Amino acid sequence: MARINKGEFMSKSLKALLYAVLAGSLTATTTDAADIGPVQISIDAAHPGATIDRNLFGQFAEHLGRGVYEGVWVGPGSPIPNTRGIRTDVVEALKAIKVPNVRWPGGCFADEYHWRNGIGPLDKRPATLNPNWGGVIEPNTFGTHEFMDFVQQIGADAYISVNVGSGTPAEAADWLEYLTTSQPTALARQRAANGHPEPFPVAMLGIGNEAWGCGGSMTPEQYVGELKRYARYARNYNPKQSMRRIAVGPDGADTSYTKAVMEAWKNKTWAWDIEGLSLHYYTVGHWPPAFKATGFGEDDYATLLNETRRMEDLLRTHGAVMDQFDPQKKIALVVDEWGAWLAPTPGSPQGFLEQQNSQRDAIIAALNIHTFARHADRVRGANIAQMVNVLQAMILTDREKMVLTPTYHVFRLYLPFHDATLLPVSLSAGEYVHGAVKLPRIDAIAARGADGRTWLALAHLDPNQPVRVSVDVAGARFTRARGETLTAPRVDSVNTFDAPRAVVPKPVTAQGKAGKLVLDLAPASITVVALE
Repeated sequence: MARINKGEFMSKSLKALLYAVLAGSLTATTTDAADIGPVQISIDAAHPGATIDRNLFGQFAEHLGRGVYEGVWVGPGSPIPNTRGIRTDVVEALKAIKVPNVRWPGGCFADEYHWRNGIGPLDKRPATLNPNWGGVIEPNTFGTHEFMDFVQQIGADAYISVNVGSGTPAEAADWLEYLTTSQPTALARQRAANGHPEPFPVAMLGIGNEAWGCGGSMTPEQYVGELKRYARYARNYNPKQSMRRIAVGPDGADTSYTKAVMEAWKNKTWAWDIEGLSLHYYTVGHWPPAFKATGFGEDDYATLLNETRRMEDLLRTHGAVMDQFDPQKKIALVVDEWGAWLAPTPGSPQGFLEQQNSQRDAIIAALNIHTFARHADRVRGANIAQMVNVLQAMILTDREKMVLTPTYHVFRLYLPFHDATLLPVSLSAGEYVHGAVKLPRIDAIAARGADGRTWLALAHLDPNQPVRVSVDVAGARFTRARGETLTAPRVDSVNTFDAPRAVVPKPVTAQGKAGKLVLDLAPASITVVALE
């Protein structure tokens, strides 16, 4: 396990970190937590807000490094347990977090992907190049049928990105007909001959990817022209499921794409339409990515959490532009690439974007989820980058071995927030200060779950001190809370193949005092509880 570099950070944090190691329950009352002064949290259950769309918890699987090949696909002849070539352990892990949708095949890869290379007998598919990600051979053994099989195995919807950068509207239209028509066309008969007589359901369709960059380096006006053509001709022919079309949107804070697409949509004719606009933003710190995934100190920890909180400003900025053209919020903002983009693991292949995943990254995930939830009236989809072995992954594999990351455990903790109703939260969070960085000690959201219970999620950002939280709910009286907390010995603690349970959730309970629930939170922790 890597050590935190800064000796001063270790000495300052030793007492608090020991607390984190020993804390198995939030019921324990400590002098340290009380001495800081309680954070007061109030939940307004009488004024529910928007629905937290389950699609905010979507995943992303690009043909990049070992994300698909080895991460998902091992082939039907592999000694690794699999179903039709798709590895069983990964499927079971993803089923457990109820993945709502998976975005595929990219990413930059999507705008050089020609779908016909990935259908038909495996041994007849052409080997092509993947110039975006390491210049490696793309065998095309994981194609349309394999992807649709995979999402059906894990119980997710398909979010397919079509090739706008190097493709044509005709190619995209043919792919959608191949996928979705039940009529006896030549493409439908070809699909049936390839093993699937029934049409496939496609829930979401990305019309290109990063058209301002690797997807064609287009101006907003150029992209809008392409968008109209693709949105017209890439049709869904499956009446059993609607399909949301997602346009390429902004790169970070630049609003030019947002304005151009939304103005075109407002003035559109009957011939085309969209239902969503994408946004991409990574927690990087600076470019190229150089922040360490392990062995980092408090400077890096505070800087990256501060960078993550920029998501709030981005959603507010682009949401305001969208409101000018769409005050009724018909068009969803879909953050279909987000997460921590760190320095690659030393010795990993160039362009594979492999990185470890720590307790800090779990907090980054929680902060993003909270931000999406607070903007749930507009943000109705998001996809973390990426699902397996790439960037801020849920799962890491090494041949037959598999390990779940701290970020995976965050996604499991937040299952009660799928399609839950947001409840307003007010709090006096106080501050965590490190150098020039000032952050709230606590970031929190609450919701009424589909199970009818009131759920509270708390991200405690301070890595040095525990904190006490006092919770009350207007108009209701709760006597206890039960749930789980994700803590770690250090902020750079990770799960490895040799120590897969170094960072895992622990059960927690809390009891009421004087009409309020009192919880003591370990440093740098994520806690989700149901109020009872």
